[in-house]
Amino acid sequence: MRILENVISDRGSKYAVSGAPCHSEAEAKVLLKELVRRKKFAKATHNTWGLLTADGPVKNDDGESGAGMVILRMLEREGLTDHLIVVTRWFGGKHLGGDRFRHVQEAVRIYLDDIGHGG
Repeated sequence: MRILENVISDRGSKYAVSGAPCHSEAEAKVLLKELVRRKKFAKATHNTWGLLTADGPVKNDDGESGAGMVILRMLEREGLTDHLIVVTRWFGGKHLGGDRFRHVQEAVRIYLDDIGHGG
């Protein structure tokens, strides 16, 4: 899995973004298990993810309500299928309101640019 740490920091919350080629929800769960084997990611507040497969879209908000949909929309816009993207957040004590969705979007954009898929 490709992991980009500390991509965004806001009011104490920190974000990372990770991803890997992935073809099913079952495979996504295996990749997530691998990610949270790293102590730092196991302690994260949210590991939100999205994946577009031939069987359709799959997402998990992991408590960050609506964030999985943000990731899915960006994958759809990019036409990137069979690639899991996980946005990780460590909550810093202050609520970010709507900014959290902008941060999820920005984290996905950083990841897409990093793999040469950003537009």
